[in-house]
Amino acid sequence: MDEIRVLRLLRSVEDCLGALAREARADDGRQADPLWLPGVKYLLQSAIEGCVDLAQHLCAVNGWGPPNDNGHAMRMLGDHEVIDVDLAVLMRRAVGFRNVLVHEYVTVDDEIVTSRVRDHADLSRFVSAIAAWVTR
Repeated sequence: MDEIRVLRLLRSVEDCLGALAREARADDGRQADPLWLPGVKYLLQSAIEGCVDLAQHLCAVNGWGPPNDNGHAMRMLGDHEVIDVDLAVLMRRAVGFRNVLVHEYVTVDDEIVTSRVRDHADLSRFVSAIAAWVTR
């Protein structure tokens, strides 16, 4: 395992989550800024992509075979007890949300985005679980 890569990815995701936590407390004036919503969408996208990169890396270096897609990489982490099965399901949903942000960004429901800004506990749980697994 490339520990430096894993640590950098964990730090990157943590940085995004920290910024999202700050933005979750943004007042109405800040949220009215035309750059606020695109900014938090990018933070969500980046956080989820960092999680995907971690999952793909762990699947590759542990010889678990190439995942069919990014959601499958999360399922494989659950199958190999890197994360619990419930978290794997939540992370597969997060990957689906990331896909909507990237590929269907024009039709994204902004209420769902702001809800995810306020509640990204699944991503935080993922970071904690990966950090615990790689340092065991």
